[in-house]
Amino acid sequence: MAVDMGVLTADLAAESADLYEVLSVLAEPEWNRDTPAAGWTVRDQVTHLAYFDGTAVLSATDPERFRADTEAITAEGPDFPDRIAEKYRGLSGAEAFAWLQRERRDYLDTFGALDPGTQLPWYGPPMSAASSVTARLMETWAHGQDVVDALGLTRRPTLRLRHVAHLGVRTFGWSFVVRGEEPPTVPVRVELTGPDGEPWTWGPEDAADRVTGPAEDFCLLVVQRRHRSQTALTATGPVADRWLDVAQAFAGAPGRGRTA
Repeated sequence: MAVDMGVLTADLAAESADLYEVLSVLAEPEWNRDTPAAGWTVRDQVTHLAYFDGTAVLSATDPERFRADTEAITAEGPDFPDRIAEKYRGLSGAEAFAWLQRERRDYLDTFGALDPGTQLPWYGPPMSAASSVTARLMETWAHGQDVVDALGLTRRPTLRLRHVAHLGVRTFGWSFVVRGEEPPTVPVRVELTGPDGEPWTWGPEDAADRVTGPAEDFCLLVVQRRHRSQTALTATGPVADRWLDVAQAFAGAPGRGRTA
């Protein structure tokens, strides 16, 4: 099935709007509130999204400059997301929010005009334009989870989670490689229940190794916003079991995850 960039960017815009609704009513002290990500405030979560929206646009419009900038920042160590967060801590909440809105508009305009198969450099393996939009949606949802957790809020899962779940399945091998482990060749069947009660499935039906459970729990796990013990996911087989320990849907160094 051909990828429809219009649908993808519309879903990203909708995910962005949900986050904006939360951010738009925050008082300045709430921007300084600690989130479950160690050392990161609500402000840090938002500036992280804004910064990487900007670099994603750069990867599409000036890939050589993107590569040079990426080489420079990653040469200083894998903790560059923390260094970026620290750099922008002087922004007020309103300034951070406005920055995110500007960068997200630019991102949506730029990527909405790209062919979905266009290959772009990124932190780690190159990715297609369609995969980039999916990844930005995943990042928006994941960092949005940090924000609502910090504020003591809950949010209703949407069908947009299918993008996050799909990315979680596609990064099966990456989850092992990023930790220096050989990616298993054993197939894993994934059977999830979407927010509307419909089944979402990946992998061969006869696979011995399986992961089953709620789609929201799977998404929270692969973006490392919940420990597997905090989910209703079930793993059958050693490969599926190990995957739930190391699952990582995002690029960069191995994530710290959450404690049980």
